[in-house]
Amino acid sequence: PSKSLCTPLVVITLLHKALTHIHSQKKPRLHFHPHWCHSPSLTNGEVTCHSPRGGAYRSTLGTRCEMSCDRGYRLLGRSSIQCLASRRWSGTAFCRRMRCHVLNLIPHGRYTCTQGFAVDSRCDFTCDPGYRIDGEHSRTCQHGGSWSGAQPVCADTDPPKIKCPPSRLKVAEPGKLTAVVTWDPPAVKDTADKSLDLILVGQEPGTEFKEGANIIRYKVYDLARNRAACKFIVRVEVRRCSVLPAPLYGYLTCSSDGNNYGATCDYHCDGGYELKGVSSRVCTFSRNWEGTPAECVPMEIKSDVKTVSALLDQFYEKRRLLIMSAPNISDSDYQLQNIMIQKADCGLDLRHVTLIELLGSPPRETGRIKESLLNSEVIEGLRQVFRISRSYFSMVLLDKLGMDRERFITPLASEELFSYIDSFLLDEEERERLELHRDFCD
Repeated sequence: PSKSLCTPLVVITLLHKALTHIHSQKKPRLHFHPHWCHSPSLTNGEVTCHSPRGGAYRSTLGTRCEMSCDRGYRLLGRSSIQCLASRRWSGTAFCRRMRCHVLNLIPHGRYTCTQGFAVDSRCDFTCDPGYRIDGEHSRTCQHGGSWSGAQPVCADTDPPKIKCPPSRLKVAEPGKLTAVVTWDPPAVKDTADKSLDLILVGQEPGTEFKEGANIIRYKVYDLARNRAACKFIVRVEVRRCSVLPAPLYGYLTCSSDGNNYGATCDYHCDGGYELKGVSSRVCTFSRNWEGTPAECVPMEIKSDVKTVSALLDQFYEKRRLLIMSAPNISDSDYQLQNIMIQKADCGLDLRHVTLIELLGSPPRETGRIKESLLNSEVIEGLRQVFRISRSYFSMVLLDKLGMDRERFITPLASEELFSYIDSFLLDEEERERLELHRDFCD
């Protein structure tokens, strides 16, 4: 070789190449088979492999594969395997379908699912008639094997149905102010429950109902305490006549309520008056009174009787008597009293007082009731029985039983006389009638 080729650097390079060639001739070369292990697969999953020889190789020696399952599947076995020199993979794996637990049935309801209890399956809940979903209407099986949401319930939220009987009208029996009314219970039903609690608010059927409108209410509850209600009216009609007026100088006593159908009103006359006409009238169904009105006319006083008892018997329990005596007609006390009595004539009549005058001495003595003259024997009898003197002015007040109740020896104003009679001789009923007719004398 030339001098230029034998430099130290060239010598070293040639020596390295020679040694490398010798070494390569001594060591055998490995053979890389492209399918050293069988090609991996995973049903319902995915295999991702990385080979030392590159991405195109999936089963060469040393290849590592990552195993993963599709959604809804769980991996059982090795998540990573490697192709070994034994031409086998370092492990196995498979994908099992994931499921949620079986949902419990809900009382009074049901559910239907799109894919059973598999992942992503949706179960929709429905309720029986009369119930409604309380909570979620559906649940979905999630990837982790649990159900979404919470289990709903079927709640009875629909109220029961109730129908009351129709309103009704009942006419009271004659002489009564009430009527017995009956009806059938309301019709009730519920889509959920057969056992219902029906409550009456008001009067029981088959009892006496008063006049006018009576509201009857019913309430019904189901087992969930849902409520429904209804009402109707029981109307009791009391047929009535117009109010019957009392006769002048008289009064009425009526049965029942006075003017209702079947009521009877009896006529009564004040003392000193007699009834002319029917004694009673009845209110009929047509709202009219039977018969025609009666009236009270002044009683006919028989002044020509021969004895005191015959005279007094005509007034017994009917009239009071005011006996006025004077020595003569020109007596000043008598004249003054007579003037006041004449002005008070109406008031005396309202209080059932009849005036008897005894004037003078025999043989010219007179006795009279208004214009009717009394028998001399009756005059004497009155003086004897009630010890009435002829020598001075006096007045004797008798009650309806003929009892001497008070004496006056001086003229008395009509107001004082009326006050005494009202306070001591009138009973409660007479006072009430007096109040009703007090303006009559005005």
